[in-house]
Amino acid sequence: MTGATRRQSGQFRAGERVQLTGPKGRLNTVTLEVGGSFHTHRGVLSHDLVIGQPDASVVISSNGIEYLAMRPLLTDFVMSMPRGAAIIYPKDAAQILGQADIFPGATVVEAGVGSGALSLWLLRAIGPEGKLLSFERREEFADVARGNVAAFLGATPDNWSVVVGDLQDALPASVRPGSVDRIVLDMLAPWECLDECAAALTPGGVLICYIATVTQLSRVAEAIRGTGAFTEPDPSETLVRTWHVEGLAVRPDHRMIGHTGFLMTARRLAPGAVLPALQRRASKSDYTDEDVEAWTPGALGERTPSDKRLRKTAREAHAAADAASPNAQDSDG
Repeated sequence: MTGATRRQSGQFRAGERVQLTGPKGRLNTVTLEVGGSFHTHRGVLSHDLVIGQPDASVVISSNGIEYLAMRPLLTDFVMSMPRGAAIIYPKDAAQILGQADIFPGATVVEAGVGSGALSLWLLRAIGPEGKLLSFERREEFADVARGNVAAFLGATPDNWSVVVGDLQDALPASVRPGSVDRIVLDMLAPWECLDECAAALTPGGVLICYIATVTQLSRVAEAIRGTGAFTEPDPSETLVRTWHVEGLAVRPDHRMIGHTGFLMTARRLAPGAVLPALQRRASKSDYTDEDVEAWTPGALGERTPSDKRLRKTAREAHAAADAASPNAQDSDG
């Protein structure tokens, strides 16, 4: 088996996660257990009432409250899974898959792995014939990611590997030059490893960077141009606004998912190729040592969770993975 897959349909089974939606629209995600129960101030809902039912069924709690039971979508899972590091939101993950043209069978590199949210999207896009290499500097984050991926897919896919280490050192030792189709960078200082990425990418391959701040955006763009190995960088951001539609009451919702990060894409030039010069308006493209210092991870104020919090998060992720494993489901009947 080269890729683990998650059941998308059929009757609910013990060990599966189910999303229960109450009358007020509140979502609750639970892992089904034989003999288990879901407790609220509105009463108790037996897991046995859900197990064996088809997806999108309505079940009734002990005091007559109706709940809609559905399998969580990948979007639902990544928004509620245990987190060791901040995740890439689904709106940005979708753009990464599209802008980077992630295709079935592709060899993809991502750094860093964070909590594994983007890894799940990439694994789904490349399919069982593709290959995903995820690099993470912290073992604690890698451990959380492994647990989350296994929890959603039911097992750890064979076509996914997690390398703990600095991308600058680990990437050249892990891939042959020119053998990688796509590289996704989600790190504080992606400009530090552009030479290694250029060496790993096949001509025409796509580099895409997820960037949090405007100052980082400028730094990455100038660094990509400075390598002479890529096409002109193309930056963007994605904003999502939902709408309230009920009868004639049609208006934008008061809240929206605004800025989460920028995306910057560029494609690898063939060895020896020189990008044709572009005509540009005069602008300030130079920067000083003081400007560069303002873009360093230390100045940006990197936030990292405590070791205690990471250990707890890893336990939660692996507990969900154990519950979702086929062995656990078989033992529950």
